[in-house]
Amino acid sequence: MKLSQLLKSVESIRINSSKNTGAFCVPEADPDISSIHCSSRDVRPGGLFVAVRGFKADGHDFIDDAIRRGAVAVVVENPVETGCISIRVENSRKALSALSAEYYENPSRRMCVIGITGTNGKTTTSYLIERILAGAGCNVGVIGTVNYRFNGQVFDNPMTTPESLDLQSILSDMCRAGVTHVVVEVSSHAIDLHRIDHCWMDIGVFTNLSHDHHDYHGDMDRYWACKKRLFTDRLTGGPKKDRARAVVNCNDPRGRELAGILTVSHLTSGHCVDNDIHPVSVRSGLNGMTGAIVTPKGRFDFQSPLVGNHNLENIMCATAAGVALDIPVEKIKAGIETTTRVPGRLEPVPDASGRFVYVDYAHTPDALENVLRSLRPLTDGRMICVFGCGGDRDVSKRPEMGEIAGTLCDLAVVTSDNPRTENPDTIIEQVLEGVRRTSPRQFNASDIPGHMDKKGCLVEPDRRRAIELAIRAARPGDTVLIAGKGHETYQIIGNTTIDFDDVEEAHRILMHHSASIDQPGDCG
Repeated sequence: MKLSQLLKSVESIRINSSKNTGAFCVPEADPDISSIHCSSRDVRPGGLFVAVRGFKADGHDFIDDAIRRGAVAVVVENPVETGCISIRVENSRKALSALSAEYYENPSRRMCVIGITGTNGKTTTSYLIERILAGAGCNVGVIGTVNYRFNGQVFDNPMTTPESLDLQSILSDMCRAGVTHVVVEVSSHAIDLHRIDHCWMDIGVFTNLSHDHHDYHGDMDRYWACKKRLFTDRLTGGPKKDRARAVVNCNDPRGRELAGILTVSHLTSGHCVDNDIHPVSVRSGLNGMTGAIVTPKGRFDFQSPLVGNHNLENIMCATAAGVALDIPVEKIKAGIETTTRVPGRLEPVPDASGRFVYVDYAHTPDALENVLRSLRPLTDGRMICVFGCGGDRDVSKRPEMGEIAGTLCDLAVVTSDNPRTENPDTIIEQVLEGVRRTSPRQFNASDIPGHMDKKGCLVEPDRRRAIELAIRAARPGDTVLIAGKGHETYQIIGNTTIDFDDVEEAHRILMHHSASIDQPGDCG
């Protein structure tokens, strides 16, 4: 693609060695652009390099490297002297989004795109919508936290919502492969950093909002203001603005607030009968739920293996998205009932000894509370939870999560969860500040399994051993929640990433100890 064609998508540009045509500046030399890059290491001859300011590095510092590797033009925010064409813009992240969409011929315009945002529930809701769409005969692609996938192919995804350049490339691949509908998990970072600026959406889904990412946004008000922009800015602008619709979970207070200010057509979901989508006669257990859902298109009965009230909210959001897309209720019902497993989202680990063991991604205060409050009334025995908090992340949520676990668990096992460059013992101590407010008794490993009848906590920095201690402490009828990592298959300790899978660890330990559940002694 000619550089001049790409530059039609960019606002407020200044170009060195150029002539002015009135509408925008065209370089005297108008090279063909063979690729776009935001990392100088990836630049190929004939490429366009966009210098983006990152959190750890500034792309402007790598312009010379990009030119050495063959960049024929660079996009910058600062005036620079280069040996090639330089395009100065106000915001290089915005420019990257616009240029990427133009280069890949705006694939989101040619597909139906469903964007899901919220602190929790995005992944489960995406799996539900995927099954609903597939059952309705759509060719579905998904871009989310666990992976991105289409046409039977599954690819690793390093972040919930990819950088705009990668996002447009993935959308282009999907479009060429015949994908008709794309489900995208939208993080607050993606909204704030302009990754989705030119990913035009037909449906926007809001799941909920709770404490998270204060290390980035600063406080809840800024976090909320960012999330809202998906509905107040993105859905109301662009080529799909006249047909875009929103789905809002009004069980959440912020959802009710959002529904009250929306200017786009929208559907509400929630327990109250005044919502467009609401449940009736729901019965829940540790093996799933049954009930009925009322929609503007009619009522249908459903049965789902998903556990907990928060998953009922996810089911209603997915139902509302299906209704917004005019999918028949029988297809919506089938999609819900065929969603039997979501990786790392209250994922059960089978145990022949009668213990209920789940692995969940809950790593925020609200997510942990929702999961524990869902499991607590369904549990005949004790509630045991293994959890920790990530290093180099929001410090303020650590005691809050500790207090939640101390309140709702009979045994809280505090351990490590991606300590990164922080001292794990320091993180654990900050978590224990909250645990001790409601559960001051602290057990030792030697107390397992014989002296655990009273409420308390246990500290074990080694996550593998912590999981083993929790399972050994559990008896038939008890529930063990292993929280924080979910689908992740690694631990980050220092600057090293090691293989670690909570589901595999729990399965291995259960297999090893199933025959000796009542035998006393340490786990070795």
